[in-house]
Amino acid sequence: MIAYDLKCTNGHTFEGWFEDLKAFECQKRKKLIACPVCNDTSVAVVPSTFAIKTSSCQPQKADAADKGEDEISVGKIMDFLGKNFEDVGPDFAREALKMHYGVSENRNIRGTSTKVEEDMLEQEGIKFVKIPTPRLDS
Repeated sequence: MIAYDLKCTNGHTFEGWFEDLKAFECQKRKKLIACPVCNDTSVAVVPSTFAIKTSSCQPQKADAADKGEDEISVGKIMDFLGKNFEDVGPDFAREALKMHYGVSENRNIRGTSTKVEEDMLEQEGIKFVKIPTPRLDS
């Protein structure tokens, strides 16, 4: 799977996930890709703002200081998720289905799901990302 940043002719940007570039182009040609804001089907791939910061070619050390930095990074990620994603707890699958079928408004959610629920979401064509949440107090 590959994620593309997309933009409609009205200037709205959004993200789309595709098997590959060929799949994106096929769906675009068939007008199957629509802006979630205005429903415009004239979309184009735009440069992504995603980047991976790398340092110089120094070898990585796995000492106690690095563990502290890792814990700080995990803490920042968890803080971001807490501030920007609504915690729906064990209702994750139910809420994802409601958004997918237009029963509720799209929003960023996080929560828990069972393997059975995850399989069902995949069968319904609902994309989600599993992020293990480590306990920092252990």
